[in-house]
Amino acid sequence: MKKSVIQSTGMFVPPNIVTNHDLEGFMDTSDEWIRKRTGIEQRHWIDSDKVTGASDLGFEAAKRALDQAGWTPEDIDFIIFATLSPDIMFPGPGCLLQAKLGLDSTPALDIRQQCTGFLYGLATADAYIKTGLANRVLLVGSEVHSSGLDKSTRGRDVTVIFGDGAAAVCIEGVETQADAGLLATSLHADGNYAEALMTELPASKFPQRMIPGLDIDDARYYPVMDGPAIFKKAVKMLPKVINESLEKAGMDLDQIDLIIPHQANLRINQALGQYLKISDDKIFHNIQKYGNTTAASIPLALHEAVEQGRTGKSGDTVLFVGLGAGLTWGSIIYRYL
Repeated sequence: MKKSVIQSTGMFVPPNIVTNHDLEGFMDTSDEWIRKRTGIEQRHWIDSDKVTGASDLGFEAAKRALDQAGWTPEDIDFIIFATLSPDIMFPGPGCLLQAKLGLDSTPALDIRQQCTGFLYGLATADAYIKTGLANRVLLVGSEVHSSGLDKSTRGRDVTVIFGDGAAAVCIEGVETQADAGLLATSLHADGNYAEALMTELPASKFPQRMIPGLDIDDARYYPVMDGPAIFKKAVKMLPKVINESLEKAGMDLDQIDLIIPHQANLRINQALGQYLKISDDKIFHNIQKYGNTTAASIPLALHEAVEQGRTGKSGDTVLFVGLGAGLTWGSIIYRYL
């Protein structure tokens, strides 16, 4: 039976580190305030003097993943690119990445599931592999948030959270009878909460996407978030969707070696651990260094977890889980072959 196996991971973040103390220089905030509410200490932002898109960061992450897998770009059957911050309005960054890899016919799919982009992308890759539509899939999550943030006191609640970065995963179909690969997948969405976390403008729903007479610095051009609503939804839905996947897989929580959640807020992930009654060392955290990198968040954390030896060995079972704008949320249980 063909199973979807993660052969490698790769990550890339811009070298420009922005600390909480740096943010104090252009908005009314403090290192103590940010750490207390989010757990974030720093994040990486692109160089504001250079043109850098999500496909550029994704390209760097993809090269590293391909090298680790021993693949050439020509070995890729299908590209899935997850982002909420595409280089340009259209075409999508999947095609831009494909061209950067030197390819000219490999299919590319862009998905817009924001913080759960990796979960939706991994489930899609698994479906393509199991149906025979592809055998080697490159899944990329990449974000350039910094160029679209309100870097003033008005936008501080959102701006302090987000970082730029990319991560890539090479996934291959392998014939095996082993109990490995994706063991259970649970995905959900609720568009009734769309306005709780969104960027409204520019928008095609209006007669003119750039609304005449509206100040270019209008708050509607920047992301807004109902923090308390998102927090409450996350601490309620994340344990529920974890239990849903465990039930599908016929497993207990103690059979999971490591939980890798979306890195949205350290306090959410700590609350998740408390609710599940598990030790903090069973949940992987790296938001302190990178902030929220949205679609790159889970694969970036996976890469670091593998690099640190906390997962990646044959038989290791990891649970991915996340919730984000949409709202979308989900969980996947994966076991290494």
